[in-house]
Amino acid sequence: MSDSDKGKVIECKAAVAWEANKPLVTETIRVDPPKEGEVRLKVVANALCHTDVYTLSGQDPEGLFPCILGHEAGAMVESVGPGVTSVQPGMYVIPCYTPQCKDAACIFCQSPKTNLCPKIRATQGRGVMPDGTSRFSTLDGKPIYHFMGCSTFAEYTVVAEISCAVVSEKAPLDKVCLFGCGVSTGLGAVLKTCAVEEGASVAVFGLGAVGLAVVQAAKIRKARRIFAVDTNPKKFEMAVQLGATDCLNPNDIPDKPIQQVIVEATTWGVDYSFDATGNVEVMRAALECAHRGWGVSCVIGVAASGKLIQTRPFQLITGRSWKGTAFGGWKSRTDVPDLVDQYMDGKLPIDHYVTHSFEGVSAINDAIHALHEGDCLRAVVSYFKQ
Repeated sequence: MSDSDKGKVIECKAAVAWEANKPLVTETIRVDPPKEGEVRLKVVANALCHTDVYTLSGQDPEGLFPCILGHEAGAMVESVGPGVTSVQPGMYVIPCYTPQCKDAACIFCQSPKTNLCPKIRATQGRGVMPDGTSRFSTLDGKPIYHFMGCSTFAEYTVVAEISCAVVSEKAPLDKVCLFGCGVSTGLGAVLKTCAVEEGASVAVFGLGAVGLAVVQAAKIRKARRIFAVDTNPKKFEMAVQLGATDCLNPNDIPDKPIQQVIVEATTWGVDYSFDATGNVEVMRAALECAHRGWGVSCVIGVAASGKLIQTRPFQLITGRSWKGTAFGGWKSRTDVPDLVDQYMDGKLPIDHYVTHSFEGVSAINDAIHALHEGDCLRAVVSYFKQ
């Protein structure tokens, strides 16, 4: 694309979610040029996340239709809007749904305690760009909503500059796209949010990509015992390869709550437990298997709208604590490039999460189908050759 074309509308293929619980429709859309503080990206590869499927199902209270889903991608900068200084055309980036404005006045970005920058949260939740409008439209001019500030189920997308994590131009985008959400979240829950120490005991509930990343990170931290819990025993082989010491299927132990099984196996419970299911009953089990006096239980999975977590207050009074994590606590523009560098240096392998690969936007429905099957961790759809 020539320099004279970079301020023009692009027509490209996208998988549009026209309504809840219906297959995506592959069609040609229009993508406007970026406005002030915005970046237009050429999406090279996109990994499917259960959050995409959750929103498509209609259960997401923030879900808006029609929209372009997708938020776990690797991309190249195609053009930038006025005022953009941190990226330029040709750079490789991972668009992140958790932005990082880095403003001196942003108490969230300046605090080491959180990564929850609220700079564009309000408009992102309404499916529009910071100026309140969309950069997507049908060929006849009907606006299409954005999703999680990313919308990577399209060959081209527009995101805020503060959502772009610049990564090595040697990085394979069809692999490092995984750092855009799930894998980063699981790793960060252990390494950052809970800061699990060497010799600790850990339990993780749910062995999808997020839960397995928890197992992997616990092994990195040299946890002495790692319980991997799932109702699908097919997940156990990978869990063991990543470091799990004990694999438990609650269906095999119908006469005891799984939290009781773990407490009895450890005398007092585990030092850290993690829920990667989004099921509120499992969240309770995770808390109640945490160690008396100091156990920490971290909620990672997103529960369905309206669901509440509960436990007896005595569980907290006796020293257990409940916490949650979003994007693993990573500050996106600062930390994601470092994760990619660790991958490139061979210190943080992630290729094992990619169990299915597809080509072309039109294959996203096939990838969704694969994700519903029990043996898929991450399905990556490549749109362009890198």
